[in-house]
Amino acid sequence: MYRDALPLLLVGAGSASAALQVDFGSSSSIKAAAKELAFDAMTYYRGNQSGEIPGLLSNVPPEGDYYPWTGAVLWSTMIDYWYYTGDDTYNSLAVEGMAWQNGQDLAQPFMPRNWTASQGNDDQGFWGMAAMQAAERNFSSAPPGEPSWIELAQAVFETQAARYAAEETCNGGLRWMMAPIAAGYGYKNSVSNAVFLNLAARLARYTGNQTYAEWASRTWDWLAAVGFIDSDFHVFDGAHVENNCTDINKVQLSYLPGVLLQAAAYMYNQTTDTTSHPTWQSRLEGLANATLTHFSSDDGILIEQACESRGSCTTDMLFFKGILLRSLASAAQLAPFLHDTALAALRGNAEAAVKACAGGQNGRECGFRWTTTDDDDDDDDGEDGEDDNMTGAPAELNALSAVLGTLVDELAGRALVTNATAGTAGSGTGSGSSGGGSGSGGGEGTGSAGSTGNGDGRSAGSVTRAGLGLILAGFVAASML
Repeated sequence: MYRDALPLLLVGAGSASAALQVDFGSSSSIKAAAKELAFDAMTYYRGNQSGEIPGLLSNVPPEGDYYPWTGAVLWSTMIDYWYYTGDDTYNSLAVEGMAWQNGQDLAQPFMPRNWTASQGNDDQGFWGMAAMQAAERNFSSAPPGEPSWIELAQAVFETQAARYAAEETCNGGLRWMMAPIAAGYGYKNSVSNAVFLNLAARLARYTGNQTYAEWASRTWDWLAAVGFIDSDFHVFDGAHVENNCTDINKVQLSYLPGVLLQAAAYMYNQTTDTTSHPTWQSRLEGLANATLTHFSSDDGILIEQACESRGSCTTDMLFFKGILLRSLASAAQLAPFLHDTALAALRGNAEAAVKACAGGQNGRECGFRWTTTDDDDDDDDGEDGEDDNMTGAPAELNALSAVLGTLVDELAGRALVTNATAGTAGSGTGSGSSGGGSGSGGGEGTGSAGSTGNGDGRSAGSVTRAGLGLILAGFVAASML
């Protein structure tokens, strides 16, 4: 798409004024609603305008509203939009944005110089997951001369495997931040390790290389051993290396189990003929039950428990529901035993999300909170004086993820591609061992941790930051060990 075409299109769209209407019994109605939600979400994207940064929703605060990792969430959602609906309107923007954010080369994948000094392993990991998603869905190819999506996903994994292998504190695990000079380098968090595990699980399925699967199992075992995943499948934020990771911050945010749930679904799907199959089924079932119980209202609608009722969610935290919902949709596709539970949650939340899409100038702007709605224009829920109309890109993407998830049954017979079936995977698979080696498609992995650059950026580990902030505010002090 021409760089300035989207903003011009959006100018003429404001005249429509009607709440979002969806008949969830009609595929065409669901896709029509998804088209409107995708359009509205993309109104927040400025990366295709002169002077803006391709791939990012905005410049980093305080100049902009959103941190770099959220660009990966945007493109992951828009790849899903294309995959579920067949509408390729935004594909060229996704390709341009993801390629732009790749950074220097495969030795430093998704480590652009202006963010690297303050980049977390989780930030890089979310971009790697977006590339993995593009590969699995046989998305539009990367630009000529650029690495393929699977090469990028592998490169992210390899750089993180190298960092993991070098760790001696807390008996393993990735640190939150990459650079020793960065605040947060002395902290190990669940999300950095969860996205690493997620990539490992998906690369194992894509390539058939069991070394990736071994990394996935090893990382899960570490998360459980250190106490970041407890015996009831609650997932906590992280802990400090100076205390040997014993001072666990027990803040829970929905994307933590979401990323792990998707990873467990991939492992379950590919271990059907092994002794690992019941283990991953138990983990997947435990995560799903614990997550849907903890993060849902009595009627099954998602709530960001640590912040939503207090109106204290940070901008980053507003993205988490959509991540969880897309993971549930993956689980429904990959793990038939979980299909009915996942689809019921997706349908219920989609219906609730749509009811919250009734504001703004176009009459369908979505709100973050789905458990309460109001029909006036005062941005107040009318019950406790708190603003429930937290609108913006996260709310639109969350609603879009919920609505798209109800189409998951239409994916029957459309298996996610692998190295053997894709045909556009690129130069093959690495060993999954932080360096060279043989994989099912040949080729070598890369193992450089990269160098740090300049700039300011916030990590996707906003649970870590937000969790510590909540503790300071006195909200979750009682949960600390």
